Amino acid sequence: MAMSGMRGLSVFISDIRNCQNKEQERLRVDKELGNIRTRFKNEKALTPYEKKKYVWKMLYIYMLGYDVDFGHMEAVSLISAPKYPEKQVGYIVTSSLLNENHDFLRLAINTVRNDIIGRNETFQCLALTMVGNIGGREFAESLAPDVQKLLISSSCRPLVRKKAALCLLRLYRKNPDVVNVDGWADRMAQLLDERDLGVLTSSMSLLVALVSNNHEAYWSCLPKCIKILERLARNLDIPQEYTYYGIPSPWLQVKTMRALQYFPTIEDPNARRSLFEVLQRILMGTDVVKNVNKNNASHAVLFEALALVMHLDAEKEMMSQCVALLGKFIAVREPNIRYLGLENMTRMLMVTDIQDIIKRHQAQIITSLKDPDISIRRRALDLLYGMCDVSNAKDIVEELLQYLSTAEFAMREELSLKAAILAEKFAPDLSWYVDVILQLIDKAGDFVSDDIWFRVVQFVTNNEDLQPYAAAKAREYLDKPAIHETMVKVSAYILGEFGHLLARRPGCSPKEIFGIIHEKLPTVSTSTISILLSTYAKILMHSQPPDPELQNQIWTIFKKYESSIEVEIQQRAVEYFALSRKGAALMDILAEMPKFPERQSALIKKAEDTEVDTAEQSAIRLRAQQLSQTSNALVVTEQSHANGIPPGGQLSLVKMPSMGSNVDDTSADGRLSQENGTLSKVDSQPPSADFLGDLLGPLAIEGPPSINIHTRSSSNSGLEGTVVEATAIVPAGEQTNSVQPIGNIAERFHALCVKDSGVLYEDPYIQIGIKAEWRAHLGHLVLFLGNKNTSPLVSVQALILPPTHLKMELSLVPETIPPRAQVQCPLEVINLHPSRDVAVLDFSYMFGNDRVNVKLRLPAVLNKFLQPISVTAEEFFPQWRSLPGPPLKLQEVVRGVRPLPLPEMANLFSSYHITVSPGLDPNPNNLVASTTFYSESTSAMLCLIRIETDPADRTQLRMTVASGDPTLTFELKEFIKDQLVSIPTPIAIRPTQLAPASPVAQPSSAPASLTDPGAMLAALL
Repeated sequence: MAMSGMRGLSVFISDIRNCQNKEQERLRVDKELGNIRTRFKNEKALTPYEKKKYVWKMLYIYMLGYDVDFGHMEAVSLISAPKYPEKQVGYIVTSSLLNENHDFLRLAINTVRNDIIGRNETFQCLALTMVGNIGGREFAESLAPDVQKLLISSSCRPLVRKKAALCLLRLYRKNPDVVNVDGWADRMAQLLDERDLGVLTSSMSLLVALVSNNHEAYWSCLPKCIKILERLARNLDIPQEYTYYGIPSPWLQVKTMRALQYFPTIEDPNARRSLFEVLQRILMGTDVVKNVNKNNASHAVLFEALALVMHLDAEKEMMSQCVALLGKFIAVREPNIRYLGLENMTRMLMVTDIQDIIKRHQAQIITSLKDPDISIRRRALDLLYGMCDVSNAKDIVEELLQYLSTAEFAMREELSLKAAILAEKFAPDLSWYVDVILQLIDKAGDFVSDDIWFRVVQFVTNNEDLQPYAAAKAREYLDKPAIHETMVKVSAYILGEFGHLLARRPGCSPKEIFGIIHEKLPTVSTSTISILLSTYAKILMHSQPPDPELQNQIWTIFKKYESSIEVEIQQRAVEYFALSRKGAALMDILAEMPKFPERQSALIKKAEDTEVDTAEQSAIRLRAQQLSQTSNALVVTEQSHANGIPPGGQLSLVKMPSMGSNVDDTSADGRLSQENGTLSKVDSQPPSADFLGDLLGPLAIEGPPSINIHTRSSSNSGLEGTVVEATAIVPAGEQTNSVQPIGNIAERFHALCVKDSGVLYEDPYIQIGIKAEWRAHLGHLVLFLGNKNTSPLVSVQALILPPTHLKMELSLVPETIPPRAQVQCPLEVINLHPSRDVAVLDFSYMFGNDRVNVKLRLPAVLNKFLQPISVTAEEFFPQWRSLPGPPLKLQEVVRGVRPLPLPEMANLFSSYHITVSPGLDPNPNNLVASTTFYSESTSAMLCLIRIETDPADRTQLRMTVASGDPTLTFELKEFIKDQLVSIPTPIAIRPTQLAPASPVAQPSSAPASLTDPGAMLAALL
């Protein structure tokens, strides 16, 4: 960038560098931008020199990170300047400030074309470089033929031709139609005969893109690629300037081998032999040296050669040589080489008959689990997981269990899942499998997903020989002074179902088993209490005739929880107490769970979904994604654990119970089955359509998996054909119609959670919009129902299904919406008390023969009843101290949060009407915030929040929430947590509660990394 004679630009840069702080710099930049804007208003008075100087300044300001939203026309106009200095500035600044879709670029297409077809090579290079950087579809349509002519022209210098190749690559990516396959294949083969390595390297980049889309048309290029590799491997006629640390053009070698991987396996024996000779030379000639740059280049070539060897399905001898080479690499000190060695060895697992050779390096791979670099540890874990089979499963799983105790949080969940999958797939016997899973839960309870303990319950239930052993092991773990809540769940389930098989063993009488389980009840959450109540009912059933003392103890517990504010617990307690008074008939009513139907494990399915692809598939898929930059497809899995549905879970329809009954309908045989924590009717009918996947995506389903109790018809029971099951899931979005929505309904709902107007739902026939106003605890919404067609919509029905905390009244909805008409339906909302439950709009209509019915969540969510308020230190601290602890002040360590910078986290809070008060916490890594919540029961309630982040690990934080209402504190804490986790969980539609909840949550202990002993505020807060 020549700046001779540009004193004004030099002075401006000096001024910027001399600024003492960011504010001074901003003021100087604003002053300069104002001056440039003023001068540009009188463009006719500007000399070419002045215009060039000001455009240079604009680019410098842009590079400093400031927005430059004017002067684009002046920059583009410099492209047409006749002299090189002005034209150079125009091309450079235009490439930097504008993107391919900017309207101003259209004005420059003719000028750019004139430069490309002109005789001035310098101008050609400037034009080709700009188009290669920001050329879009319009450039592709207008300039591609001219760029192709330059590329194949024998009169152009190599400098121009290599830029033309890269420019054509850009245009091809934007519009593949610009390259005519029939006419270009032969031209492409001719380009590969080029002796100049610069043109050849650029042409090879173009070939990689072409063959990735259609290799059939370019078979004539394959022998040319092999000759290029031979030339490079033998170092024949390679200029010194293209030799990098003694390696002939490593970039060209990598591109050539990458292009060969897009062709199917080579059948020609001569070509195959020549290629393998080259690959053998690469494999034998690569070693680790001290020079890092040479290592990087040589190993880039080597690992691409390994990928090509796997793609070509080479002979076992060469494959063995590759494994031996990789085994040497995973033992070196250089971490990058170890990483690449482990990664490529994992890819080689897909090659037949190679696994046994890889197993020879098992000890070194296990050593890599203790590497200081987490990336290497992850690759070692993937490799151990992939190489495991029946012969080495015990050793590998035991190593994983030992490593679990010292592994960091970021790996424990993945480690737990993989250990569980391996134990299930390769268990030599089922008792070993039970031992592994219970050890897993004991060592890493927080990181063990529900799928894992669901699966062990299925194994134990389906294998009678295993039941006494599993019950004995569960009893042993309960003797420990402190066990994880997941261990309490699985032990309680197993002992409830099969504890009676241990009756003759010491310490295993029904009374003793009840006592050891009941000791854990004060320490567990409400979801686990539900499971324990089911266990007590089972213990009582298996102890017939009952011990009067034991029966009275259990009855007392049932009576205590009959008035629980948790609907799940209350329903179980009421029903179990009624059932337990049936006497001997209880054995028939609360029979053992039947065997689970044989089906694919949710864990195994999850493993298959994330299985490592073959080298060929993964390489081609990755490169196709890289080359196809125009793709904007969004892939959404049906079952996403992060979004609230357990992996492998199946969400089926569960009929909604009537308001006067707590008992679900049942299928013909009177039972519900549970698999993977979800409920489904056991029925001979095929499952209904997955309406949630079509309409709303995965919904979070709150409430724990329960122990289902199979009831049998009994004349004494009085409960013929019923099921004792407390979970009633109200799905939102039931749809069996063929009409598909336009757009993502879940995204529309979440957008309306932070703004007050927008589209809630749209399909080819109708659009439903919402406009809302919120004031204190009141809301006024208007539903806009728009008919998009020239025929009327008939049989229109709209029903609001409100949760208990909202009072909602919808005005009358007309049965017919005329063609091209829009009707407005006001909806009044009153917030009665704090809750995160969501109202549902049940909407249906007829269009021709199509009956469309959808259930849509309404954005009358908790944050709509918040109003931001800023508090001072004098106001904050007295309020904070007045709320000493649970249930008014709750604390929790939240893991898996999005690693947001603090300003972004403050903006996130602000979008939900929560105000961050800077300066209240002297620790710069912490946030203090406040808001006011309005409801009919609480009036205006001040809420205080403190967020403590860990600078070393932004994926975890400690959150404390305080208010004068225990329900509000809990609900607000959970709401904020939902917004902070890695993938925001959709707001759950939970069972309608019988009474306003007032949960009491125990504060979580913070990890040492979150403590702040030096801050003054820490002592106060």
